[in-house]
Amino acid sequence: MANPDSNSLRLSQESLALIDAEVAKYPADRKQSAVMAALRIAQTEKGWLKPELVEYVAHYLEMPPIAAYEVATFYNMYDTQPVGRHKITLCTNLPCALMGANKIAEHLKQKLGIGFGETTEDGRYTLKEGECMGACGDAPVCLHNNHAMHTRLTSEMVDEMLDKLK
Repeated sequence: MANPDSNSLRLSQESLALIDAEVAKYPADRKQSAVMAALRIAQTEKGWLKPELVEYVAHYLEMPPIAAYEVATFYNMYDTQPVGRHKITLCTNLPCALMGANKIAEHLKQKLGIGFGETTEDGRYTLKEGECMGACGDAPVCLHNNHAMHTRLTSEMVDEMLDKLK
């Protein structure tokens, strides 16, 4: 069981306040409904969700740790392993694939020298394969660090994005 007093796990007061604001959106006996937001907030602060951090969040929300683990391991926006400073998640579902995502994937792999699920040796980039991001009309798409969406990707646009992230 995680020690909630461990400094490496303790979230900042700012993060706890953000989680409390999410919890306040639900009935008092439904704190666990804020688990997705709480995990996102914890990951933003700590970089990734080590098992003890997921457990810490679960205890904070008064829910069974296994339920929080289920969420953290089901959705691809949560990182349960360390990732690079720049996580690039490329959608490879059918609409994006039909619009060239496979070509973009090969370009990214060649440019970064890594495959899906890998991180560059310098720790700068992690490349992930993602599920539908809800922007099929703008395919192919990718997310940078779960927050910035890049749409209608071309190899040239990928090169520009990578140059800006250096």
